[in-house]
Order: sequence, then C-alpha cells, then structure tokens
Amino acid sequence: MPQAPKATKATHATHASQTAARLGNKMYPALFAHCESVLTQLLRFDYPADQTLSHYFRAHPKLGHADRGLIAESCFAVLRHQRSLSACCALEITPRRLLLTALLQQGRNLRELEPLLKKGEADWLGGVKAFDAKTLTPAQRADLPDWLYEALVEQWGEAETEALAQALKQAAPLDLRINPLKGEREAVLARLAQEGIAAKAGAYSPYAIRLAEKPALARHPLFTEGVIEVQDEGSQLLGLLLAPKRGETVADFCAGAGGKTLLLGALMRNTGRLYAFDVSEKRLARLKPRLARSGLANVHPIRIESEHDARLKRLAGKMDKVLVDAPCSGLGTLRRNPDLKWRQTLASVAELTQKQTAILAAAARLVKPGGRLLYATCSLLAAENDHIVDAFLSAHPDFSPVPAHTELARLNIPDFKDAPRLQLLPHRHNTDAFYAALMVRKGTGEV
Repeated sequence: MPQAPKATKATHATHASQTAARLGNKMYPALFAHCESVLTQLLRFDYPADQTLSHYFRAHPKLGHADRGLIAESCFAVLRHQRSLSACCALEITPRRLLLTALLQQGRNLRELEPLLKKGEADWLGGVKAFDAKTLTPAQRADLPDWLYEALVEQWGEAETEALAQALKQAAPLDLRINPLKGEREAVLARLAQEGIAAKAGAYSPYAIRLAEKPALARHPLFTEGVIEVQDEGSQLLGLLLAPKRGETVADFCAGAGGKTLLLGALMRNTGRLYAFDVSEKRLARLKPRLARSGLANVHPIRIESEHDARLKRLAGKMDKVLVDAPCSGLGTLRRNPDLKWRQTLASVAELTQKQTAILAAAARLVKPGGRLLYATCSLLAAENDHIVDAFLSAHPDFSPVPAHTELARLNIPDFKDAPRLQLLPHRHNTDAFYAALMVRKGTGEV
C-alpha cells in the first residue's frame, strides 16, 4: 500500500475487555447480526478497520456504547486470530462461521450460542470444539501470514517470534502523556485517583501514565485543557531520544497528526522553531486542535508536495534536530490494528522501503553539521529498520551513529543497556513495537 496508517491512538477495540466484562459476554441475535455485517465489510480490507467501524457506527446511531464495544471486540478478535479460526472452520470459511468460532474460543459454550445458530450449525460447531490445535502450522498458531512469520523467525528465532506473536494478539493498554508545559505526572495521577480512574506511572517515559481501563476522555478537563494527550509510551521515547533543546531549530519530517510534534515542542519549552512537515493536508488539519490545546506557539505546520519540495531545499543544513517517523507497514501496532497483518504484503513492504530510503536521504539534507537525525518506524521488520539505516550510513559517510543506550541512560530510562539502536517490542516492554536509530552529522558544533 502507498502509505500505511500510523499506530491508531485509540480505536473502538480499545474498550474490548471491559465491555465484555460489563455485559457478561452476552451476545444476542440482533447484536450478532451487526457483528456479521461489520465483519463482512472488514474482511474486504478496503479501508483500515477503525475507519470501517466508525463508518458503520455513524450509520447505526441507535447502537449504544456497550453494544458498539462488544461489536468491535468480537470483530477484532476475528482479525487477531483469523488464520487459526479459518483452520477451525475447515472448508467453508465465512464471516458468520469465523465469528461463531471466535465466540466459542472466547469461552462461550454451545448452550450460550444456541440462540445465534441456524439449522445444522450446532453439529458443525461441535466439530469446531473438537478441533485439534496441534494440527496447526507454526504460522497458523501465530495467526500471521506465512511471509510475515518467516521474516520474523529469520530475525528473532522461533521462540522469540512465538512470544512476540502472542503479545501482538492482545489488546493494547491506553497510555497518556503529560504535557510538561501544563502539568506534572504526580499531580495528574492524584487527580485521576480522586476520580476513581485507576492509573500508574509509565515504566520508561517520565511523562507517561498507563490507565488500567479505557475510560472516555475526550471531554475530560485534563484533555480539553491540554494537560494530557493519548500517546503510547513507546512513541514518547522517540521524542525523548531526539532530545531537542530550548531555542533550537527542529523538524518533524513526517508529522502526521502531530503526536510526536507536540512532545518535541514541549521539550523545547515552547521556544525555538519546530517545523511539522507532511504531504497530507488532512493529517495536518488534525494537528491544529491539538496544538490549540497544548499551548504551543513554536510549531509551524507546513504541507509539502513530496520530500523534494522546494521549501525544504531552502532549509538545507539549518536544522539542529530532525525526526523522520517514516511511513511504514505499521506491523508493530498489530495490538491496535490487527487488520494490517492481512493488508500488508511483501510487495507493499518493498514499495515502502523505497519510500523510506528516499525520505531519509531528503531529511538528512536539512541537518546542519553537528546536528542530529533520528530515523524511526513502528515496524517489526529489519527491511524497514536496520537495512534502511545501514544503507543510509554507507551512502552518507558524513553521518555516524549515536548509541541509543547512552542517550537513554542520560535520561535515566532503564532496560536498554548496550542497545545501539532502540527496539521496543510488546512482549518485552508492553508497548507498541518501535524502532529508532540516532545519527549525527559530522562537523563542528555537535548538539
């Protein structure tokens, strides 16, 4: 695909486990019909899953919050486990059968499912219950396409890939980021506790808070006043690794909706000049209300035609720091976007690596001597990560690597000893999978 979506900050599926618990896992026929209708659309893979769900819910406004949550969870369960569910369904694989199999595997018994069944389905479902999971291939057990499973095994080995695959099938937690211009983490934690919202400090980022559940926050004063933003803790580490300073000139080269831009601006203490570049006017438009809440005045959003835009040429050699959060496969965000493993292919990844190579080379031209360049993705694949950076360093001898562990140690961020490049993985760090490589342009005035 031309450009995969970035990690979705919050999807309908984030309410999964609590919704199911509140409803006692109850699924009635009319709700099941909605699930079947939505899943039929999702399995076409015409659009990202969260967009398909949003469109369906807007078209069915009478569905309550709890019903929407259970629909989303049921459909996302199929997307997460599609390969193993398909094997259980045997020869006749339909959205309906995938849903029934998923409900059975979630712990519902045949008696509970009986009101949902058509004639003959009880006998078929009994056969599904007796299915021997030992007959699954390793890729089917991992619920990954063969090409992706093989690529991960080549990188991580079988045991690590198995642990990674299991973690990727879990729903992601909800993380917040404190805006240091407007609040402090301990004060926010205390306020959340007073309101009965269970939360704890993040393990890595000094600005991260992890919520135990997924309450609606869009109208909460902490959110509307810009004290907090929704941002995965792993994503926060990218801004911290780049470490922009007061008064610097900085660029977020692929800013998108600006989650990392906002952190960079706050780390600069609202001083200097921070450019937010993106080729999409729509994505930059989503940055505007977030900027207004944040209180930042040092951010300058600019839509560019491509990485070769003439406005970029005028800024060549003038940036102290440049972040390249490159468009990627998004495979590190499968906890939030499980449809991506079925939408991506070897061909789409190959197309993305060409784009990543071009974008990184273009962004590097903005960095002044002594300035720093951070290349990052939310991909699991070496083809989008180490291979891109290694090729860039080989072709650009004026840049040299900066060990990530030395910068993270300086920030008192634990658990990354001797890591030349940052690699976050959900089964190790309980964050989305992020990759980042820090480089410096050789010359005087190193920052």
